[in-house]
Amino acid sequence: MVPDVSTGSDTRGLIVYLFGPGRRDEHTDPHIVAAWDMAGAPDPGRDPAATYTHLAKRLDHHVDLRTRELGGKKPPQHVWHCPVRTAPGDRYLTDTEWAEVARRIVHATGIAPEGDDKACRWIAVRHADDHIHIMATTGRADGRRPRTHHDGQRAQAECRKIEAEFGLRRLKSGDLTAPRTPTGAERAKAERQGQTVTARQWLREQAYAVAAAVQTEADYFTVLDSLGIKVKTRLGPETGDVIGYSLAAPGDTNAAGEPVWYGGSKLAPDLSINRLRERLPDQKVADHPQYVADPADPWRHTTTAIHAARTVLGSGDDAAAQGHLAAFGDALYNIASATTGPHRTELRAAAMAFNRARRSATRADHQAATALRKAAKELAYASSEPGGLAIALLFATVHLARAAAHWHAQRGHEQQAAAAEEALRHLQAGYQQAATPVLADLARRAPRAATARRFEQDLRAALPDYADRILADPTWTALTITLAQAETAGHNPRRLLAEVGTQRELDSAERPAEVLNWRIAAQPNRRTQAARMRSATSGTSAMSATSHPPAPPVATRPEERSRHR
Repeated sequence: MVPDVSTGSDTRGLIVYLFGPGRRDEHTDPHIVAAWDMAGAPDPGRDPAATYTHLAKRLDHHVDLRTRELGGKKPPQHVWHCPVRTAPGDRYLTDTEWAEVARRIVHATGIAPEGDDKACRWIAVRHADDHIHIMATTGRADGRRPRTHHDGQRAQAECRKIEAEFGLRRLKSGDLTAPRTPTGAERAKAERQGQTVTARQWLREQAYAVAAAVQTEADYFTVLDSLGIKVKTRLGPETGDVIGYSLAAPGDTNAAGEPVWYGGSKLAPDLSINRLRERLPDQKVADHPQYVADPADPWRHTTTAIHAARTVLGSGDDAAAQGHLAAFGDALYNIASATTGPHRTELRAAAMAFNRARRSATRADHQAATALRKAAKELAYASSEPGGLAIALLFATVHLARAAAHWHAQRGHEQQAAAAEEALRHLQAGYQQAATPVLADLARRAPRAATARRFEQDLRAALPDYADRILADPTWTALTITLAQAETAGHNPRRLLAEVGTQRELDSAERPAEVLNWRIAAQPNRRTQAARMRSATSGTSAMSATSHPPAPPVATRPEERSRHR
């Protein structure tokens, strides 16, 4: 059950909408199911003699008294409005049940506490099977305004109780870190324009994707501007520094033809200017040239950092863990941007789903996640996708997303845990799409029998407790090919198996050979490393500077991007 509190100043206008035909959904049999006084509330839906104006005057009675006291000036935003909707799949509620819901909501929010004979006047109108609209005028009989502080939160808390008592679908409890839900007007506008998302949602995804890739605050605004997004900054009156910003989607205008602006914090709490600055490095660090010795390094560095993040999530340091989850959210956008295969769609969906899991009421220690964030930004400018190493990175993201869902669930972060689970499903689907053909190809290239027996001996010597399970895994043949490649790259197979086998326990792995395969695939090439060392010693740098990388790609759905071209 979802309540949505808002305020306005037009009593009669809202009444006309509630009892009218509806703008988006057809209103069927609109009528009052509950009110401050059922005998004193005219019902234009059931009483032919009642009019919209008559009902408006009755509701505004105390407001009008207060207006005369103020010398003809009505209190601002005196109309309180709260639609309450059941979740899809919930059972039908009778008028009597909806009346109880309405009375409990106005009591919980302070509009009309039970037993308060001087409370605000209110009505609850039903014009559809799955929801009601509660409308009140915030003028009490004693001339005071009602105490509606945190009314939205109180309405949500009461709805959770109602769901349990009425046997309805139990929705997840929030913690005030969720982004703002698009309004009905925004959704209607998107539908009229033939768009699948609202301008607010589209801007949010662009802002997240750009913030994940850029190095500085200035780059953030520059790249957004290059995408055709209008940027408006707010400067401090004394220092002239940027203290806030707003974005407007191309072509998104109001009735007057002016851009519709959304502040960063109105897109999402962690897109405010202060939260962005916590995650972006300072200008001196960003101006320092970045050196990339091997195109595969960003993928390897990110994989290593993600493995380390799983350890942090189990360390008990919640601030550091929350910082790593925020950095992981950035990494998912950059992984999707750097990926070229058909699984890219699933990775983009995972990045968008994880946005709700990247923040909670726990304040993040972003400095603790510097390694992961730095590696992810390197990945944003990766020039190629190095086959098995890229799949090893996807495999690591699957395990971190699962760990994130578990971490949130342990702390009662219901919405974040659900978001992490959704991201996990997308990552698993993307991994399967990318890994299945690669593993099948490795299995077809089985090594000679003598080589396979030698690797089996190495396995039994390095991981005796897991050897039988690994040999029974269908991925064992593919693992032998990966071991052969690692041996060619300068690794000792037995030592390597012992090393990667102890990075994390294998007891819970359904396919331990597959786990080892991707851990080994992420290991650096030792022969190449040795060659670089010799080259560096002789004065020949093998590293190429990339101090001014191109503009980062943005994770945007094709149909969403075309709407603003």
